Amino acid sequence: MPNIKQAGKRAKQALVRRVRNRSTKSEIATGRRVYVAAIESKDKVKALKEFSVFCSILDKSSKRGIIKKNTADRRKSRAAAMLAKMV
Repeated sequence: MPNIKQAGKRAKQALVRRVRNRSTKSEIATGRRVYVAAIESKDKVKALKEFSVFCSILDKSSKRGIIKKNTADRRKSRAAAMLAKMV
């Protein structure tokens, strides 16, 4: 237990943030898996829809500071390349 009240509060805040960040990172991974499955199924309409969803998740995560902007951009670029290769 922390000896100082502020340290206790910081520990609680860190726990809440860690859980929230882990949840969002899991959502990113799930979105990518769904997108890759759509690519592998060769369904262009579904792949476009899942690409849009995946990019939205990445943009929101980078806006909230969970992942860095360049990381989100790199992942979107690689996802777009997969989509272009499919066409």
